[in-house]
Amino acid sequence: MNTFSSSTCKWGLSVLAAGLTLASCNTAQTTDSATTSSSPMDSTTTAAPAAPAGPTPVRPAGPAPAWATGIKPEMQTVIEALASLGGKPIETLSAQEARQQPTPADAVMKVMQANNMPMPPVTADTMSRMVMPGVKVRIYTPKGATGTLPVVVYYHGGGWVIANLDTYDASVRGLVEKTGAIFVSVAYRQAPELKFPTAHNDSFAAYQWVLRNAASFKGDPQKVAVVGESAGGNLAASVSMMARDKKVTLPKHQVLVYPIAGYDMNTPSYQKNAQAKPLNKPMMAWFFDKYLRTPADGKNPMISLVNANLKGMPPTTIITASLDPLMSDGEMLASKLKAAGVATKYQNFEGVTHEFFGMAPLVPQATEAQSLAAGELKNALMK
Repeated sequence: MNTFSSSTCKWGLSVLAAGLTLASCNTAQTTDSATTSSSPMDSTTTAAPAAPAGPTPVRPAGPAPAWATGIKPEMQTVIEALASLGGKPIETLSAQEARQQPTPADAVMKVMQANNMPMPPVTADTMSRMVMPGVKVRIYTPKGATGTLPVVVYYHGGGWVIANLDTYDASVRGLVEKTGAIFVSVAYRQAPELKFPTAHNDSFAAYQWVLRNAASFKGDPQKVAVVGESAGGNLAASVSMMARDKKVTLPKHQVLVYPIAGYDMNTPSYQKNAQAKPLNKPMMAWFFDKYLRTPADGKNPMISLVNANLKGMPPTTIITASLDPLMSDGEMLASKLKAAGVATKYQNFEGVTHEFFGMAPLVPQATEAQSLAAGELKNALMK
């Protein structure tokens, strides 16, 4: 029987997206919803120079922002780089304009360039497949893999409105390297062009497609998990709920990274981190406005996970960041899952912000968080 890779390279591959695809990120924000084009990563085969054993220390240029008491220096450096890219407040823009704004991944790239940080080798092959009209997936397979491998279905963030497969390519590659599993990253359709519950239904359709088609890309349909970040964490949990309710095979595990888990924007972390970067309270209100048909949708169990029936959900790992409006969402969801009898591991990472998870080359807490997620996935999928 094939087993997971034992690679433990702390540098990881989470910078590959920045180094090899994000140079054109701002002109390609909507390409992943198309039915044909693929990321440049899909055809990359040349290995980059060998990477160092761990993240290169970086230091911020100025004092910590008023909202960021206790921010880690590496995290602050990325936030400073993001500010220097001149993006406009998302909540003041149309969805189309917002999709063209600089991203945290662009900021990571800028810091790496400024510090002459090399790129790690490419250790995953990719290919694109269509699930249904308008819904594409990118399949990541560890290079040199043989036999049948477990599969993880991944859902990216962006408030159901912005971002795409390239924006979160970093997180996926980091997890592929640390687990040795096949990852299927889902490009669900976005709002406001298509509102709730389109992204949720697309996400469940993609999960079902993986169950039916895993063997075609050397995946094991009996060993499937789900992972999501932010809005993607909300989608991953909703997929698990839909699978439970529709009597479809449940994921073996779900990893929810700073998930949107409620519609209440007056939680302790929303109040404490109302002006945080790169995600703040006004942005979350903007995302809800763009995705939900009416405020009543905010009470739907697929949006307000903390008020949903959580019994029978798969074992869960929840990761949050202390400088994030969504920290309380994840904390409350973990508590509700435990109360419902679901095996749940929860860890909050201090001094980092929303989107830290994919920044392993720069932010040590991202390396720790990816290792935690990968370990829980391996434990679940190797049984």
